[in-house]
Amino acid sequence: MHKDLLRLMRAEQSVRRHLAVTLVAAVLAGLLVLVQAELLAGVLSGRFTLAALGVLALVVGLRALLGWSQGVFAGRTATGVKSALRERLLGRLQEMGPARLAGRRSGELVTLAGRGLDRLDPYLTGYLPAMAVAAVVPLAVLVRLFAADLASAVIVLVTLPLIPIFGALVGMHTKAATERQFHALARLGGHFLDVVRGLPTLRAFGRARYQANVIRQVADAHRGATMRTLRVAFLSSLVLELCASLSLALVAVPVGLRLLGGTLDLTTALLVLLLAPEAYLPLRMMGTRFHASMEGVAAADAAFAVLDEKASPAPARAAARPGARPPEIRLENVTVRYPGREDAALEDVSLVIAPGERVALVGESGGGKSTLLHLVLGFVTPSSGRVLVDGREPSPGAELAFVPQRPHLFAASVAENIRLGAPGAPLAEVRRAAAAAHAGDFIEALPEGYDTQVGERGANFSAGQRQRIALARAFCRPGATVLLLDEPTARLDGRSEAAVVAATAALAEGRTAVIVAHRPAMIELADRVIRIHGGRVVADTAGSPGDGERAAGSAGSVGSADSADSAGSADSADATVREAR
Repeated sequence: MHKDLLRLMRAEQSVRRHLAVTLVAAVLAGLLVLVQAELLAGVLSGRFTLAALGVLALVVGLRALLGWSQGVFAGRTATGVKSALRERLLGRLQEMGPARLAGRRSGELVTLAGRGLDRLDPYLTGYLPAMAVAAVVPLAVLVRLFAADLASAVIVLVTLPLIPIFGALVGMHTKAATERQFHALARLGGHFLDVVRGLPTLRAFGRARYQANVIRQVADAHRGATMRTLRVAFLSSLVLELCASLSLALVAVPVGLRLLGGTLDLTTALLVLLLAPEAYLPLRMMGTRFHASMEGVAAADAAFAVLDEKASPAPARAAARPGARPPEIRLENVTVRYPGREDAALEDVSLVIAPGERVALVGESGGGKSTLLHLVLGFVTPSSGRVLVDGREPSPGAELAFVPQRPHLFAASVAENIRLGAPGAPLAEVRRAAAAAHAGDFIEALPEGYDTQVGERGANFSAGQRQRIALARAFCRPGATVLLLDEPTARLDGRSEAAVVAATAALAEGRTAVIVAHRPAMIELADRVIRIHGGRVVADTAGSPGDGERAAGSAGSVGSADSADSAGSADSADATVREAR
């Protein structure tokens, strides 16, 4: 039995109850085979009267009822286990945060949490009951055979272990083949999702046909792995059936000869011939269902590998404090090293950002600016040193508002996307936040206004519109005292940039703000400019507050006009572009 799944089932009370009913029903149905064989042998040999047929029919009906109960409760067990495992897996992914998830392909995680865990059904509904039956029924049959006919019982006792031995030999090869097939499926799902996300970019660079060939190759690899797994499964069935048939022949031939010779009575002979197959059947069924459940076991191994991945304990989420003042952000000799990379993303960085101060982080791409934001967000734990926000460890919470470079819009209404950080916000508050982010006019112009459904990842909005909806999310969190922005004007045209700058200037008022910026308009908003190069702070200079006010004032006249900029089609998966090249 899978140890991790067993621990999970023990931890869930409802699952534990349903599993117990499933196993008890399966074992009782198996044990009733002995009663059924006894009655049938007695009726056929004339030992029992025809009245025993009524009892026999009752036993058969009871077995059918137990089989139905087993199926119902096994289904509930599978549903409970998959729900609990998915809940833990999604919670673990949330704890890992975006920074650590960046090294994983989202398509593979989707395949694991979806179709992968669904493949646990054969294991939970088939293999576990079969294993319980195989542990009890063959022993009960052997005991009854020893009481009825010693010679036949010895033959069954000697040949019975051959089935699990051959099953284990084939099963080891089956497990490896099934794991390869599941990994091929995960690669196919992950690559396909990346290609779909990056399709506009692939078409722009003329690489769509090449990626179609790559998907065909990955699909062929998955098909080949699946066929190899099926060949092994059919081989296993052949081996088990052949072994069981030969073992039954070794029992049936002597019984027939002894019956003809008069050394064995008809009732005993019939009982032996009826019970002997029932000694081998549970082991054969366990072997067959083991192979059918291997893909689910591989998925469970992958899920528990994610759950068991070493991670530092996450700090408690911060709660909103009424009237809270802007906090101080302090970095003390902070060094960050990502797994698999030799160079540090940040090295020995010490920095103090005063309460209410607006700081712009500038420098080349890959210098460590986004890593610094992730430290303040609590998504990244420093390898050495410490990060303090108002004297506490950082954590995502109600006091923090974050606007990424590429904000994610979900397949929900515009209002629900703005309410992401404040689910209980009334529509009036949503409208106020949208107006403050210079997004109200274009949202009101949509077919259904704030109830308009947003396409997945904001596919039906331009880059500027997506950015302003993300700013509206931040405005919808009035209790936030820390504002973090990661290049909010990247990929925007001049008109959209001016609107975003104006909204950012208003949003930063009364908050401690850290802005990763390249554009002059955003840098002018800062009281202080910090240049980061190679993971180190190389310059720390005061900004020009007057410039920030002038930039905000000039941008305020822009309103919320937006152009359907071509940058909206550039929001694609970087991993796909790199692979296409």
